[in-house]
Parts: sequence; C-alpha cells; structure tokens
Amino acid sequence: MLYTDEPDFQADSVAVLRRDIPWDIYQTARLITDRDLQLLRRFDKKEASYQAKLLEESGPSYIEAFLTVLKNVTKDETVQYVLALLEEMLAADSGRAQLFHVLSTTGPGGALDAYQILLRLLHRNDWFTQEKACLLLTAVLESRPNKADLRVAAASQDGPSTSSGVVVAAEVAAAPSNAGAEEVHKAAAAFVDWLCAQLRRPSDPSRSVPTAVHALSQLLREPPLRVMLHRAGGVQLLAPLVTMPAPGGPQQMNIQLLYEAALCCWELSFYRPAADVLCGSTNVVGALVDVVRLAQKEKLVRVALMALKNLISVGPMSLEYAVVEKGLPKAVSNRALQHWDDSDIPDLLSWMEDHLQEGIATLSSFERYKKELLGGQLTWAPMHESDAFWRENAEKLVENNCQLLRVLLKLLETSRDSTTLAVGCLDVAQFVSHVSHGRGIVTELRGKELVMRLMMHPDPDVQSQALKCVQKVLLSRDKADFLSV
Repeated sequence: MLYTDEPDFQADSVAVLRRDIPWDIYQTARLITDRDLQLLRRFDKKEASYQAKLLEESGPSYIEAFLTVLKNVTKDETVQYVLALLEEMLAADSGRAQLFHVLSTTGPGGALDAYQILLRLLHRNDWFTQEKACLLLTAVLESRPNKADLRVAAASQDGPSTSSGVVVAAEVAAAPSNAGAEEVHKAAAAFVDWLCAQLRRPSDPSRSVPTAVHALSQLLREPPLRVMLHRAGGVQLLAPLVTMPAPGGPQQMNIQLLYEAALCCWELSFYRPAADVLCGSTNVVGALVDVVRLAQKEKLVRVALMALKNLISVGPMSLEYAVVEKGLPKAVSNRALQHWDDSDIPDLLSWMEDHLQEGIATLSSFERYKKELLGGQLTWAPMHESDAFWRENAEKLVENNCQLLRVLLKLLETSRDSTTLAVGCLDVAQFVSHVSHGRGIVTELRGKELVMRLMMHPDPDVQSQALKCVQKVLLSRDKADFLSV
C-alpha cells in the first residue's frame, strides 16, 4: 500500500492534481524531449481506465518520461504534481512499481536513476515532496525483482555471514556483476539514514514520524534492511514509539502508528542484535504487554503477541521475569476467554500461556532474587512468599559476612518505595523463620530497630508486614508460628 491511513495525505494530493502543468515550456527549454512531451500530453488529465491502458501498452516509457521531469525540472509545483501522479498510479495498482525496474533495459542507469532521483527529492525543502518521494522510494525498493541484491552487496563488502555464508557466497559467484547490487545497497543505506533522521528530527511535526515508520514497516520485511537499521541506530529510535496510553488518559493514540511501530519490532526481532536491543528496553517490552492487555484492535493484539513471542524466545531470563511482573500471564488468561476473528491469536495466546507457566515456575531462583535485591527494588514475585524457596536459599543471605542480608536491611532503612519496604519486611521474617540463629543475626545488624520503625509507616501493607516481622524477630519460632495461626 502506498497510501497511509491518514486522510489529509490524500487530500493534499487531490489538490495538487488539479493543477495544469505547461509541459511544452519544459520541452522548449530542452528539459524534456519531444517524445516525453507527447507521452505526458497523452497521459495527463485522462480517465483512469485510459491511463491504465497506456501503462499496459508502454508503461516503462511513461515512467521514464515522469522521471525525466523529476530529474531536470526544479519548479516545486511541477515536481509535486508528477509525484502525486505517480502516487495515484501506484495506489490504483501497486504492481506498477515494477515498471521502474524495466527501465534498466532501455538506457544507461535505468532503474538505478530512479533511486538517485527520489533520494535527491528527499532533501527538498517542502514536506509534500519529501513525503511522496519517501513513499515512492519504498515502493520501488520493495518491488525490485532481484531481492538477493542487498545480500550480495553486503557479502561483497563484509564477507559472507556465518549463518548463511554458503548461500550468499553462491549468490555472489552466480552474479555476473556486483555493480548494480552495490548501487542498490548504497541507495537503501542512504534511505535508511534519511528515515532515521526523520525519527530524530522530524521535518514535519505531525507527518514525518508516521511516514518514516510506515516506510520502515514495509522495508524491514527484508533481512538486510534490518541490519542497516540496526547499524544506523534506528532500533533505539523506534523503541519510544511503542507506547500504549493508559485508559482514559489525555494522550490521543495513533492506532496506525502504534501498529506499524510494533510491526517493526516484530520484524526486527528476527535479527538477533536488534532483538537484544529490544529485549534490553523494558519500556518496549512493557508497552507490548500493555497492548496485549488493553488494545481493542485485533491487529494490534496479534502483532504485540508475535513480537513478544520472538523476544521471549531469544531474550534472557530477566525478560520473562519482566513480562510476568508486568502482568502478561493474567492478560493472556483474560484474552484467551475472548472470541477472535483472527485465527492466529488463539494459537499465539496458547503458546504464551504454556511458556509463561514454565517461566513462572523458574522465577523463584536465587539468582533472580539476588538480582532483584541488588537492583534496589523488590516486587511481589512468587519467590518472596515461597517456603520452598526460603528453605533452600535462606542460608545464602549470611554468606560473605552477611552481604545480601546487609543489602536487604539497607533497603529497609533507605527505600521510599512502599512495595519494597513491605516485601523487605516479609523477606526478613522469612529469613528469621528459616535460619536457626536468624533472630540474633538480624538483631545484631540493627534489623529489629529498622523493622519496628516501619510499624508506624503510613502504608497499611508496610505496617502489616512490619508487625508480622517483629513478631518473628522477638518471639521464638514456635511461639511466632502459634500467633500467626
């Protein structure tokens, strides 16, 4: 699709196409040939059915005439008109983008000229020209007949990759010349750089980002483009765009932008270095979970589940912990009760449910607990309330001169987070219950004073956990167990 879902994009093109262009002036100035003039007059302002017939008969010739105008004419009104004409032509039939590549048989440069012309137009001052050139260049890159050219160019520059080196080497050997592939590679890389620039500093405050993300969602279907975007730093630029506003919040959500940004994340998740960047962004992972929880559009839920599935499959265990903490298991259970027209969603939910159950079972590992403790923020993860976990691991808190126990008590002294304080009191109580001399160790390290102070905390959960913890510290194990019954 060449058009985005934004209606004002189309409205601008309609207004531009009402213009009357004096083609003969450009022929007189020798900016176009006599043949170009005849083709343009024959095509311009004609019925769509007649234009379709002309393109069927001599499509490459008309494309060549349009490109000649874009290459030689600098007047904004004319450039915009031709771009709008080409956009309309491809909107009626996206397969016509292949006509740009037939030009390679009609003259030097051929289709490669199309890349250079459109790339140059990306740097014009007016956004209309930039936007249409961007969408056309996306369509031209997407429609090229030899999709192996970028892999060939990358292999010739960097050497064959370890994962598919034999295949790429064979493609390089089979290619009669790498010149064309290298030109396409350069054009694609320049285009990716421009798209990243739009994400960093948009030329247009409202359209640049949606247009760039739309183009990337199409281009990232190809593995070499994922590599280019990662090298250009584009993964980090896409990450903040995956944001699900809270229900009832003031932020107005652009559904299409969110969908295409999530789609980019899914496509990038197939390239391990890019997936590692996404896995390391808790904001992206959390936003994808929020989409699963809150989105009404099926396409949004589907793409979020696909992205999460890939990221969980290749990411570290901490990623599973993050999605569990974010509430993905509950969201999956709730969503599994719904009816879905998209048949892929139940399968994705089923996979996620099975996999998360396995992940929850491994959450109570001591390494996970240690990481959370050293991170300075405790949560209501299953391990804190698991007697089995504490029976197995409580003694480890006194290793290395009570290093981890001291960290835990320091959190009770300095943290301002109510959840951390409540969970920390529970952990101290668990330690005292499962270590024979735990009461004395905690008292010696001033733990009793810290917990008693928290009995006056304004948060009721902190008060409750502190009271239970003090009982464990002050009373012997059998008496404390009796009181807790």
